[in-house]
This record gives sequence, structure tokens and C-alpha cells, in this order.
Amino acid sequence: MQNLLSIVIPAYNEAEYIERVLDRVNASIIRHSIDAEIIVVDDASKDETLAKAELYKSTHPEVTLHVLASSPNRGKGFVIRKGIEAATADYVLVQDADFEYDPEDYPLLLEPVLKGMADVVYGSRFSGGNPHRILFFWHSIGNKFLTFLSNMFTNLNLTDMETGYKLFKRDVIQNIRLHENRFGFEPEVTAKVARVPGIRIYEVGISYYGRTYAEGKKINWKDGVKAIYCILKYNIWAR
Repeated sequence: MQNLLSIVIPAYNEAEYIERVLDRVNASIIRHSIDAEIIVVDDASKDETLAKAELYKSTHPEVTLHVLASSPNRGKGFVIRKGIEAATADYVLVQDADFEYDPEDYPLLLEPVLKGMADVVYGSRFSGGNPHRILFFWHSIGNKFLTFLSNMFTNLNLTDMETGYKLFKRDVIQNIRLHENRFGFEPEVTAKVARVPGIRIYEVGISYYGRTYAEGKKINWKDGVKAIYCILKYNIWAR
């Protein structure tokens, strides 16, 4: 029987979190009776992320878990592509290997596709009544600006283009050629999904428990500049 959901977890230097994240992902799919496979793609971590993921697989045979190793380090977008390529379920969801996003939100993300209304679902950190950790003012302004700029070109009305929770029909996302290796994945995939004929894109409010840099957050202002470049590149120059 084919799984309903492929959960792709890109991981880089997440040894402190990876086992607990896998516990939470597994607990959610059991609690909500979701037939799922988990695909961890390690991006040449310098810590014990890969070893801990492999140990988790060997000590939890009841979990459908695939652990892929990518080397050298290429970036989040690259390992997400590797996970998407390996996915075999009906739908593909990206789950970061930290505690910023809550696996308990899986039913919210799945609801529009299971009702036959959507092909792609974005989990918005800026809508809905779920908990949101209060962090950086300028990060929120940056996210909203990037979403606004992306919406101008895609003609979508997303509230959170940069969200780490994106769910796709597998046949949709596997037929889109992606190139960005770092955080440019978000604007690139949004630009290309928006051009799929007849695509139905939904957005649902999710919880968000953001990290500080001291807690392991990796994105910085340079990635914001690159995101602007990618919005222009994939909506204008590379069409």
C-alpha cells in the first residue's frame, strides 16, 4: 500500500534536536493515523546528526525511515531536492530538523488536499490563531516584504511565502525542475508552482516556535538578499 505522506527532513548540524524531532514526527503520524514515510537527508553535517539519524532508524524498526547522506555540504535547497526525488507517497511535506514547526499541524496541512480542494498547501506563520513565538521584528518585516514582492510577480495572495511548511502533491513537485541549493528554494518553488496550469494553492495557519541564533537558527540577511534575487530570477529572467 502506498503511503499518504512523504516527510522530507533536511538536516545540517542538528545532532541536538534530530532524535527528538523524529520522536515528535513519529508520534504525530501515529496519533493521527497517517500512513507516512520519513526521509532524513543529511547535508554533510559536522556533528553527529547523520549517526544519530541512522541509530534512530536501527532502534525504531517500526518507523518507515530512510536516511540519506549528501556530501559535500550543498545547502538546504539541495537536500530538499534529494528528499523530493526519493519520495514515494501521494504527498510530500518538508519538515525542518528543529522545533520551529510542530508536527501536530500535519492534519491542518493535509485537510485541503484530502478534501480534494488543493494541490499545494502552505503553512502560514502569520495567519490563524495558533501559538507563535515572539522573536525578531526585522525578520518579520523581511519575511513580509519577500512575500509581498513574490506575490507581485506570481499574482498569489500568500501571507507567508518563506514558510518552512509546504505540502505538495508528489506528481506536481517531482515534475518541477528546481535549482537553488540554499534558502532560495522558497521563492523558486513558489514562482514555479504558481505557473503550473490549473494549480490549486491553499494556505493554512500553523504554529511557529522560532529559534534564536544561539539556539541554532541559520538563515541571515545574506539569504534575504539572495531571496530577492531569486524572486526576480525565477519570475522574470528565467521564465
